[in-house]
Amino acid sequence: MMKLIRVSSIAALILLTVPSGFAKGAAVPKSASGSIVIVFKDGHRQSFNLQEIERVEFPGSPAAAESEGTAVLPGRGHFFGKWEVGDGSGSNFYITLKEDGDAMRSLGDVRGKWSYVDGEARVTWDDGAQDAIRKVGSKYMKFAYHSGKSFSDTPDNVAGARNTTPRPI
Repeated sequence: MMKLIRVSSIAALILLTVPSGFAKGAAVPKSASGSIVIVFKDGHRQSFNLQEIERVEFPGSPAAAESEGTAVLPGRGHFFGKWEVGDGSGSNFYITLKEDGDAMRSLGDVRGKWSYVDGEARVTWDDGAQDAIRKVGSKYMKFAYHSGKSFSDTPDNVAGARNTTPRPI
C-alpha cells in the first residue's frame, strides 16, 4: 500500500512541476537512456529527462519535510549498530546499540541500557554515566554526562558520532 502511495505521489509531483505543453507528450520508447518513465494506472506513459530533474520528493518524507523547514528526527532503528564517538579529548571509542536495548561502551568495557527518546539515543551506563547520540543539523554528535547528571543538564563534553554499521531502515 505504501509503495502505491509513493509511486502515486511521485507521479503527481512530477506532473505538477512539468510545463503543461510537455505534460501532454506522446509515448516514449522504453530504451530512452537518461530519462525516467512514469506509467499511470490508465496505461499512458510519460517520460522526463533526468537532466531536468533536481530531486524527487515524497510527501511526508525527510527530504520533503526538510525543504519545508520542518525538523526531521531519525527513527529508533537508525541508531542500531556500532558508533564511533569522540571522548571529548581528541580520542575515539565505540558505543554499540543493540535492538533489544542493550548497550556496550569500548571505553572501560562498560555495559548499559539505551532508549529512544525524542529522536535521540539515550544511554545509561552501569557505572552511572550517560551518553546521548543526537542529530545536530546533518551530523550526529555524542553528548556525555557524568554520573548524577540528567540529559537536560549541560553536557560534560560533546564530540562527533558516526555509525560505522549504517543500514537502510
